[in-house]
Amino acid sequence: MPTTNRPKFSDFKKKALQNQEVKKEYEALEPLFKIKKQLIVARLSKGLTQDDIAKKIGTSKTNISRLESPNNNYMPNLATLIKYANALDMKLDIGLV
Repeated sequence: MPTTNRPKFSDFKKKALQNQEVKKEYEALEPLFKIKKQLIVARLSKGLTQDDIAKKIGTSKTNISRLESPNNNYMPNLATLIKYANALDMKLDIGLV
């Protein structure tokens, strides 16, 4: 099987962010990506699956998957984030910088 010389993601990202329009969009989405990453890390640190969280907050695994997915721009509402945090026996902490 032939190998491909695909660029590393870090190299691709660095090059893409040289474009000011791409950089602006990336920076606008950064808070959303950060919260999604925090949700996943917190869930995994508790040893829970998406299905476990879904059952705890009364929704479907599909909704939790969509909530955590970095491949969409779904913006979770505050009530959902609070429920998610409670399902992990955690608290939601929001701040401005």
